[in-house]
Amino acid sequence: MEKIDFVVTWVDGNDPAWQAEKRKYQPSDKVDAGVVRYRDWDVLQYWFRGVEKFAPWVNHIYFVTWGHIPAWLNTENPKLTVVKHSDFIPEQYLPTFSCRPIEYNLHRIPGLSENFVYFNDDMFLIAPTKEEDFFKKGLPCDVAMACPLYFGGKDENGVKWKINQVHLAPIYDMFALNNSFDKREVMKKNWKKWFSPKYGSAVIRTLLLTPWKKFTGLICYHLPYSLKKSTFDEVWKENPDQVERACSHKFRDNTDINSWLLSFWQIAKGEFTPRKPNLGMQFGLGDDNQRNERIFSYISNQKGKIICVNDSVTTMEIDDIRAGLVRAFDSILPEKSSFEK
Repeated sequence: MEKIDFVVTWVDGNDPAWQAEKRKYQPSDKVDAGVVRYRDWDVLQYWFRGVEKFAPWVNHIYFVTWGHIPAWLNTENPKLTVVKHSDFIPEQYLPTFSCRPIEYNLHRIPGLSENFVYFNDDMFLIAPTKEEDFFKKGLPCDVAMACPLYFGGKDENGVKWKINQVHLAPIYDMFALNNSFDKREVMKKNWKKWFSPKYGSAVIRTLLLTPWKKFTGLICYHLPYSLKKSTFDEVWKENPDQVERACSHKFRDNTDINSWLLSFWQIAKGEFTPRKPNLGMQFGLGDDNQRNERIFSYISNQKGKIICVNDSVTTMEIDDIRAGLVRAFDSILPEKSSFEK
């Protein structure tokens, strides 16, 4: 089995030095720099506990940070390397307050293995995992599901989306994908992977979308991404203008491609192994107590192997929600890991 590293990115939105630098570069309140992008829920220790307990097979962990380090983190752990943005992101993109320059330069992290799993800091392991959940015979494990792009609807709190909130990144991702791949050839060459029985009834949607000559959209489950460093090199080479544009923005811009393209690229090349989509679930903490309790229950009852907990809280008492989240994680991961002092 080839080595598999984990990469996790983190920002401490409460750091005064970071806040001061962010204010210096933030041009206006119109950029995508809301508090939910940077708010720290003080549960990062459970990420490390989950990795140690549920993925003891991982080769090494790279902890990517602007420069702040949690006071409790044991930086002497031999399986851990703290990586600052300045250690791997080209100087012309720094400082950055957008995830795009960070994500599109992860392959430059010194010492990182060819095969690695990329975690946002809101993605947690909550049950035992195997290497084969992420890579099998050197290929990333993923789900190839076609979907139509759509706009409108409501967010996690039942509030209707406004036109200026439209998430355009999937459109730009498809633009790049269609420029480099012929959808019909891709699906014909790897039809067993596109119509794997592991996807269940979801293959029907892919089947219904096969008449369209171009990729109309692909499903992203927003769970940890199984990636190869060589994929980054290809995406940079084939889409230099789009990647450069995304990396040049200090804050997230609605015209950026996002990191989903890296996974979509591997799928289009056929360089992946199908896996069941129920490996984990994405949820949004919000202003609905019942919804939040379902999230806490998913964690404490270990209903999946992974959970992604997005921050969508706008009005409710943050401390109460944080307490519920901590209780849920502590019920399955009560003991300190070797990554804690």
